[in-house]
Amino acid sequence: MLMRTDPFRELDRLTQQLLGTNPSGTWSRPSAMPMDAYREGDEYVIALDLPGVDPEAIDIDVERNMLTVKAERRPVTKSDKVQVELSERPLGVFSRQVMLADSLDTEHINADYDAGVLTVRIPIAERAKPRKISISAGSGRKEIRG
Repeated sequence: MLMRTDPFRELDRLTQQLLGTNPSGTWSRPSAMPMDAYREGDEYVIALDLPGVDPEAIDIDVERNMLTVKAERRPVTKSDKVQVELSERPLGVFSRQVMLADSLDTEHINADYDAGVLTVRIPIAERAKPRKISISAGSGRKEIRG
């Protein structure tokens, strides 16, 4: 029910890992964020890794069936006396777009952020849930019960 919209983004991420380069994302070219997606009961769950990101720097939008998550990890404020010895944590802008199936209820999406993980929950629409159809005897009419 979920589909990636940029098949080359994963290839870029793997190339960056192999070459040891991880450029900071910018607003015009954001970096990808790791994601898991799974179904749990009557809802789809998307979990995105965003450690060290202030919740105020996370933006979630849905337009039609496209869910977009953008976040920015800003550098920790340092004084003039600080000399950086090692800096491996990526900074900058991160983004992920997910195409949602028509069977999901985009009007009732909710999200929470805990321990560096953004969890987005999307309920399955009532119209997409299975329902029983009863058959009445004799008249040849079918009755639909929702």
